[in-house]
Amino acid sequence: MLEKKLVIDQIEVLRSGTIQVRRADLIIEDGKEIAKTYHRHCLAPGDDLAGQDERVSAVAQAVWTPEVIKEYKKKMKELEEQNK
Repeated sequence: MLEKKLVIDQIEVLRSGTIQVRRADLIIEDGKEIAKTYHRHCLAPGDDLAGQDERVSAVAQAVWTPEVIKEYKKKMKELEEQNK
């Protein structure tokens, strides 16, 4: 019997407060993993956490203090101004 499992197997926090998430998509046959692919996405400080894994949300809530969000937005605005 084939089974598909989606597992968040890596959560990283960058210096900027950005969170990188890696999901492993596993195909299991008779209890043995026969295939695996990865999907990655990033979340910036202050992003909406709707639909995120509980652990990802918990990390974001711990890391994304008001100061982190403010500093991230300030840096993004500065970069935007430099690129005009």
